[in-house]
Amino acid sequence: MDNKSLLFFALFIFFCVPLATSQEVDDEREFTYDVNSPNGPDHWGDIHPEWSMCNNGDMQSPIDLTHERVQMTSELGQLDKDYKSANTTLINRGHDMMLRFIGGAGNIHINGTEYQLNQAHWHTPTEHTINGQRFNLELHLVHQSIDEKVAVVGVLYKIGLPDSFLTMMEPYLKALASTREVEKNVGIIDPRQIKIGSRKYYRYIGSLTTPPCDQNVTWTIVRKVRTASREQLRIIREAVHDEADANARPLQPLNNRWVKLYIPDDDETD
Repeated sequence: MDNKSLLFFALFIFFCVPLATSQEVDDEREFTYDVNSPNGPDHWGDIHPEWSMCNNGDMQSPIDLTHERVQMTSELGQLDKDYKSANTTLINRGHDMMLRFIGGAGNIHINGTEYQLNQAHWHTPTEHTINGQRFNLELHLVHQSIDEKVAVVGVLYKIGLPDSFLTMMEPYLKALASTREVEKNVGIIDPRQIKIGSRKYYRYIGSLTTPPCDQNVTWTIVRKVRTASREQLRIIREAVHDEADANARPLQPLNNRWVKLYIPDDDETD
């Protein structure tokens, strides 16, 4: 292959081959959230050798964002998001519904690294807790860098007024529930429609909350707890068909980690 052909091949790989999605497994049926099951959370690391980090890791997620280990700072800066619309599919992975952004839906920048938004999924109830308090729903926006580092932005919800993004997703979730399909085309979705509503956020280093539980994931948990309706939570769970009431991993030890809480310099309440 001559130099011109090599250059064309390299450009094709860079521009045409999509980045790998996060290392979470796409088929979640091999494990369960039932703590009494031999395939439950305490045994995830025994199911496959490559899942051993679920049992042996010392930086696992989720955690309790306890005030005792939170350091307030303004140095992290506002969350640097540059999202864009993308074509999407909705996928039933076995224990959750995943919205896949085909080809990525823009980026966030953390500590000089660019992470592409690849997918979003929901957990009920929340996996993370704030000072011991658990809420009703947690949205994970999963990003990956070109060197396969993972960054997740989490948004927590409590029962209340309907969430506008979930309202938009309801027809697709219901359609997946009624047809029992595994995957459904959704069309163009703009992740900027996901309301965050706060500049304050928690930041810590943890892991994926599903097997293989890979560590060194950069977590950003939005401080403001938003609202979703009880009906919206029901629709999400019914679309999965796993007959479970929850898909939240139990809290993991914080060990020697600290959690940072970004507070803007102007310290407005938001």
